[in-house]
Amino acid sequence: MKTAQQIATDVTTGASSATAEVQASLAAIAARNDELNVFLYVDGERATAAAAAIDERIARGETVGPLAGVPIAIKDNLCQIDVPTTCSSKMLEGWRPPYNATVIDRLVAAGAIPMGKTNLDEFAMGSSTENSAFGPTRNPLDPARVPGGSSGGSAAAVAADMTTISLGSDTGGSIRQPAALCGIVGVKPTYGLVSRYGLIAFASSLDQIGPFSKTVTDSALLLEVLAGYDLMDSTSLNEPTPSLVAHVNDGVAGKRVGLVKELYEGSDPEVLASVAKAADALREAGAEIVELSIPELSLGLSAYYLIAPAEASSNLARYDGVRFGNRVDGADVTAMMEATRTLGFGAEVKRRIMLGTYALSAGYFDAYYGQALKVRTLTINAFAKAYAQVDFLLGATTPGVAFEFGTKTKDPMAMYLNDVFTIPTNLAGDPALSVPFGTGEADLPIGVQLLGPGRSEATLLAAARVLEIADGRP
Repeated sequence: MKTAQQIATDVTTGASSATAEVQASLAAIAARNDELNVFLYVDGERATAAAAAIDERIARGETVGPLAGVPIAIKDNLCQIDVPTTCSSKMLEGWRPPYNATVIDRLVAAGAIPMGKTNLDEFAMGSSTENSAFGPTRNPLDPARVPGGSSGGSAAAVAADMTTISLGSDTGGSIRQPAALCGIVGVKPTYGLVSRYGLIAFASSLDQIGPFSKTVTDSALLLEVLAGYDLMDSTSLNEPTPSLVAHVNDGVAGKRVGLVKELYEGSDPEVLASVAKAADALREAGAEIVELSIPELSLGLSAYYLIAPAEASSNLARYDGVRFGNRVDGADVTAMMEATRTLGFGAEVKRRIMLGTYALSAGYFDAYYGQALKVRTLTINAFAKAYAQVDFLLGATTPGVAFEFGTKTKDPMAMYLNDVFTIPTNLAGDPALSVPFGTGEADLPIGVQLLGPGRSEATLLAAARVLEIADGRP
C-alpha cells in the first residue's frame, strides 16, 4: 500500500484522486473486516462524500492540506459528530457525540478522510483487544494471535492495509505495544503536545493521542498535523507546532544513546537480540551507546496500576444511567445505577474501577495512591537524571511477539506485564515510540522502543528512521 505522503502527493497532483483512494480503502476493509473485526463502524457514505469534496477543491486549484485525500482509521474512543462512539463498551452502544475531538477537526482541515471507528479494549483498558464488548480484533499477520491493545483495531487497520495511517491513544503503552505486535510504527507524544479534547478519558494524567503508520515519515507527518495548542484542553502545551518531517533524515551522528537494562531484561531471546542489533545499528550510524541502569523503572508497573485505576474510577463515575449512555431500569435510582453499571461494564473495567475506588478510599489513600504518586515522582526524576547523560534511550517495546488468544486472559498480571517496558514513560509524560526491528517466534515482528525527554519527538523520529533503514525498509 502507498504511504500517506505518497497518497497526498498523488491526489494533489492529479495522479490519483481522493475518491479512488477512499474506494480502495473501503475495498480493503470489506475484504478482511469480517475475518479480523478491525472496524466497529465503517463510515463509507460520509467518507465518499468527503473525498468528492476534496477532488472538487483540487480541481478549482485550492490547497487542501498535507494529508489530502488520505484515508485514516479512528480509534473508537475519539468523539466524532454523529458517528457512533462506543469505547467498545455496551455502556455507550449507539451513542453519537454532538461534537468533534480536536484531533478530528485537525485531520479534516489537513485533508484526511476518516473511514470509521476501530475496535479497542473496553474504555482502553487492556493489552490485547480481547476486552472489547463487540469481540476481539485479530492480528492481520496471524489471525490466531492478538494485535495488542488497547488500540488493537487501529494498529490492525494499518497492518492489514485498510488505511495507511490511524489514530490511537496511549495510557500505558496502548499505541506502542500494538504497533510492536503488528509490525508498524507507533508514537506516544509528549503529554500535552496533542489535545485530549474529545478523547473519552481513561486516566487523564496519562492519556495521550498519537499516530500509527507503516513508515516513520508518515508518523512524523501525522503527528505534525495533530500537534499544537488547544484552548479546549487545559493540559495542552502553549507552544508552536514542532517541525518533524523536515528532521526525519537528520540521523544520529554525535548522539548519546542510553541502553537501559530495565527496558529489556526478561524479554524473549529474539527480543534481546533485536535490541542489541538496534544498538549496533545506531552505533554504526554515528551514535555513542552508553549502558545504563534505571532501577526506579522496576516500580512503574505497580505505581501505574494504582494511579490509572484511581483516575478511571473517577472518570467512569459519569456513566450512571442518568446523563448519557445506556440505562437499565430499577426500582429506585440506586438500583438503576447498579443495574446499569453491572450490565454496561465488562469484567476488566469493573476490576479496575474497584481497584481504583479501593485505592482512593479513606484509610487506604495514603498507603496506596499516595505512595504510587511518590513512585511517579521518583520515575520522573530518574528519567531526568538519565537524560542529563544521554540524548535518548533504547529498549524493547514488549517482552515478546504477538501471543495467541486466551493465553493471558485468565491471569491479569500476566497480561499487565506486556506493558512493563512502556508504562514508565507514561508516568513521566515524556515521548516514546516503537519501530519494527527484526522478527521472533513464527517470523512475527519485534518492536524496539526509543524514549526521550519532553518535546524530543524530532530526535526520536530521526533515530527511528535510522533503524527503519537498517532493518531494510528504505
